[in-house]
Amino acid sequence: MDYQLLDCGDFYKIERFGSYTLARPEPQALWDMERPLENWRNEVDAFYERKKEDVRTNKEDSGNWILNSKMPNNWVIHCDSFRDKEIKVKLALTAFKHVGIFPEQYDNWQFIYKQTIAQKLSGGMLNLFAYTGIASLVGSIAGLKVTHIDAVKQVVNWANENRELSKMDPNISWVVEDAIKYLKREITRGKKYTAILLDPPAYGRGPNGEKWVLEKELFHLLSLCKQLLSEKDSFLIINLYSLNITPLLLENILKEAGLWSDASHCIEQFIPYGQDKKLPLGVCGRVIL
Repeated sequence: MDYQLLDCGDFYKIERFGSYTLARPEPQALWDMERPLENWRNEVDAFYERKKEDVRTNKEDSGNWILNSKMPNNWVIHCDSFRDKEIKVKLALTAFKHVGIFPEQYDNWQFIYKQTIAQKLSGGMLNLFAYTGIASLVGSIAGLKVTHIDAVKQVVNWANENRELSKMDPNISWVVEDAIKYLKREITRGKKYTAILLDPPAYGRGPNGEKWVLEKELFHLLSLCKQLLSEKDSFLIINLYSLNITPLLLENILKEAGLWSDASHCIEQFIPYGQDKKLPLGVCGRVIL
């Protein structure tokens, strides 16, 4: 993957995505940077400036991009290659500081491919809260029939652009829908899936203003997934970015939802940087049945 974490600390991280270097807020970077943030501020191609009121409340995804160079509106990086397919991803500076990829999920993409190939899995893969679709592309290359679900039409279109950039056949089902509504409808239809992926937000609003709070919805969400996941020769991956949920807590929730086996595990996701340093970035649960 054409990406590198260059430095982090002072509640920021400095990252290189292809040819461009960005500075973005990072609430878990609680230490000092190796180089002063102000030095980086003048050197990066784009710096995400947090609003003053959000600095006080520690809200880290509201602000504006300050450009130090003539960056394009979007650019493309190499993500990885699987079989004879090179996955390419379009990146862009969004209002919420995201750019179209979560590099810490690189190991999950590897897991999807290797688990599917090694176990000779087939059938359907359901990718919920699927964002720009890298996991959907990997699952499709591995041979699964992928259904990609996201409530935001623009990011579903973005995911399809990534498919086109990667020169892949149009064999992924793109669905603009609320995840829980879709799960309930699939249960009614009696569907079963070989793989389910979830990347639910910590907080959010539905298309009609519905309030989403992860801690209140998580167990119900996983209980619905339990009804759709095949009882054997299947897997589920869930990524969480709530600071309130630890690997042990996620393990307990998965077990209570009936989604566990001796091969399952929960880990803390991270990105390495410097010499033997790691920036923690959320929690991941992998259920293998």
